[in-house]
Amino acid sequence: MKIGYKLIAEAYGPTEMVRQCVLAEQAGFDFVEISDHYHPWVPEQQHSGFAWSMLAAMAAKTERIELATGVTCPFIRYHPAVIAQAAATTQILAEGRFTLGVGSGERLNEHVVGQGWPPVHVRHRMFRESLEIIRLLWQGGYQSYEGRHLTLEDARVFDLPEELPKIVVAAGGTRAATLAGELGDGLFATEPRADLVSSFRDAGGSGPTYAEVPMAYASTVEEAAESARALFRFGIPGWKVQAELPNPVNFDAATALVTADVMKENFACGPDLENQLEVTRPFVEAGYDHLALINAGPDVDGFFEHAANGLIEQVRKLG
Repeated sequence: MKIGYKLIAEAYGPTEMVRQCVLAEQAGFDFVEISDHYHPWVPEQQHSGFAWSMLAAMAAKTERIELATGVTCPFIRYHPAVIAQAAATTQILAEGRFTLGVGSGERLNEHVVGQGWPPVHVRHRMFRESLEIIRLLWQGGYQSYEGRHLTLEDARVFDLPEELPKIVVAAGGTRAATLAGELGDGLFATEPRADLVSSFRDAGGSGPTYAEVPMAYASTVEEAAESARALFRFGIPGWKVQAELPNPVNFDAATALVTADVMKENFACGPDLENQLEVTRPFVEAGYDHLALINAGPDVDGFFEHAANGLIEQVRKLG
């Protein structure tokens, strides 16, 4: 069991993200994962730095902690050839500590380049082609590819690491979990669903299974819940909403009726360790072995102290 920390790049600026990564290493976390967005989810967040620049700085300022994207969409806003190059470079800079987390994306980030937002079945095909292109380029040499949606023309990634990054595939349903087992080295999810893990395993997946555990740390439950509502209410409507809305103002409207009480039902709010373990346990029971703890609360440094003083150890014991 590995315990990680979710770097919320929409809620904090780039320098603060690097600082939190350093603190996560000092607190004893095994890994951090950072979102790769162009826009924040809701107006309160007000940040969305370039993930790959932050990862390079994190690699330079840490020694032990593993780094991951959580997650990158490797098509539309990017071409998979660019992601193949970026991930290879990051793996070199991190001296083998990088994992490429990938997913089929959200309109929130991908619409900005004016190429439209395809229906989900098309996105899944584009996603599959993207992973095939990345794998192809990581074989070395000049490569070309012609798919139904994506092409690659005579391209080569010159700087390849001795050990290639693992590709961990995000899944919100069993179809994507099957794809993760077929083309990925691991599974990434946000819900404690055993069916996603079993679909991944049934499709041949034998690697790590990542999940995000929702917590909000503060001295009181009410303060934590209000912070979680401000920073993380976007997740309450579910993935079908998350993937389709174009801007923070749309998410603000879609979540206008989400209250702090709703967040208490979905997050471990406050300082209580037993409550945090209760929220974590279903993820362990579902079969996830890499747990990224989210802190949607206002006390960042206090959470790291709390983690170092027993939370990490107790969560690890659950596995």
